[in-house]
Amino acid sequence: MSTLSTRSSLFPCLFVPCLLGALILYPGGSALAQNPPPPDHPAVTVRGQTYTPRSILARNMGSEADRVTQFTPHKIIGNIYYVGTVTLSSFLITTPEGHILIDSTYERSVPAIAKSVADLGFKFSDVKILLGNHAHGDHQEGDALVKQMTGAQVMAMAEDVPLLQAMKPGGKEHPVDKVLHDGDKVTLGGTTLVAHLTAGHTPGCTTWTTTAQEGGRSYNVMFGCSLRPPATLTPAHVDTFTRSFKTVRALPCDVQLGDHGAQYNMQEKFAKLKDGGANPFIDPASCTLEADVQEAMFRALLAEQQKAARP
Repeated sequence: MSTLSTRSSLFPCLFVPCLLGALILYPGGSALAQNPPPPDHPAVTVRGQTYTPRSILARNMGSEADRVTQFTPHKIIGNIYYVGTVTLSSFLITTPEGHILIDSTYERSVPAIAKSVADLGFKFSDVKILLGNHAHGDHQEGDALVKQMTGAQVMAMAEDVPLLQAMKPGGKEHPVDKVLHDGDKVTLGGTTLVAHLTAGHTPGCTTWTTTAQEGGRSYNVMFGCSLRPPATLTPAHVDTFTRSFKTVRALPCDVQLGDHGAQYNMQEKFAKLKDGGANPFIDPASCTLEADVQEAMFRALLAEQQKAARP
């Protein structure tokens, strides 16, 4: 049985443009994380790597094939497994009482996720709880289908509920069985995840934390939510992102994950698993890398915007 705080009141969407952005479709019906593509400036360099807004978006999303093609499912640490596609993350957390899935991704990618769960030797029908990082189609469009296939309870941060309710692939109503708030805990089969509101990319962007056991030790695991800022920053954005960067940097972390594999160098770390050495996903030094990249971009965008506004 899951346990969590379930306050019933809903917070309104903080940023109306988020709702519009979530509904705009690219050619071919692919609801991407941002439309139109952001301007390709400014450029920032973090730890020797240069990034632009478009390079970050391309890194995260890849091609249509990348978004729907199964990536080799694998154990990350303890009871946490990767079951997503080449560029869109989905995580399976197994317990004796059923499983938790984080991020359904696109509806058309759900079959790949279900196959990955089966390939690991687990039953997709044993998923009891479905969580998400944020209410964009590439992360939570498949919620209704996953619920249809598994009967899982869908839980979402209050501030993202309006965006989710507007997300209706094929006319399906978007299920929300439990409304969460900052600091709420979700527990199943001895595993507890904590929801941290790290708003900005969406009003209810949620970073999840938990612990995992490996080799007789306990490790702090963080499932990061995107901190990618919009092309134009409002005063509300500035305040919200500033709080979220501070929140993420204060979270305990030994294993940093993200809603796109590229946010934590998933493919490079997966390749190292074959070496049979230390677990490459245990990498405290990289826990703030994505925050460093996105905060540098945020500061550069803000400076560019302020300069353009001067007479």
